[in-house]
Amino acid sequence: MFSKPAGPATSKVGLNMKQLLTSFARYERWANEKLLDISVTLTEAQQQQEIISSFPSIQKTWLHLWDASSIWWQRLQRHEQVVVPSLSFHPSMRDIENGILHQNDQWIDWIESVTDAQLEAILPYRNMKGEPYQQPVKDILLHLNNHGTYHRGQLVTMLRQVGVSAIPQTDYILFNRI
Repeated sequence: MFSKPAGPATSKVGLNMKQLLTSFARYERWANEKLLDISVTLTEAQQQQEIISSFPSIQKTWLHLWDASSIWWQRLQRHEQVVVPSLSFHPSMRDIENGILHQNDQWIDWIESVTDAQLEAILPYRNMKGEPYQQPVKDILLHLNNHGTYHRGQLVTMLRQVGVSAIPQTDYILFNRI
C-alpha cells in the first residue's frame, strides 16, 4: 500500500505540463536511439523485409515515425507547404536515423524554451487530406509521444521477426531510473 504524505512540509507532488512534456520528449529520443542503434546495423534485406504490421518493413516504420514528427514540426512552425521526408528522397536507414534524432533534438529544444501559454495555445492545421482541425499544442505533443511508443512496440516485434534477439528495453520507467 502507499504511504501517507508526511504533512504540511511535504512539497508539491508531480510535474507541471512543461516538465512532463520535456521528460516525454527526452524519453522519445532515448528510446528511439536505443532501437535505431540496432536497426542501422541490420542488413538492407532485413531492414526492408516485408513483415505484416502497420507499415510493411522496419525501414518503412521508422520512415513513418520521421514523417509524422517532421509533419507536426512543420505545422507547429506554420509552414505553408509541408515537406514529407519519405516523399522528398529515398533515405537510407542511416539517413532516417539522423533525421529522427535531429527532429527529436528540435522538439526537446523547443519544449524547453516555450512558455506554458505556448503549450496551451490552439494550433490550427490541416491533415494530409486537407481537412482543417485545431488542437492545443500540448495535446499534439502528447500524441507524438504516444504515437512513437506505439510504433516502437511494433518495431520490437519486427526486429524479433528478422532474427534480432538482444533488444533493449525502452520502457519509460527505465528511462526515469537513469
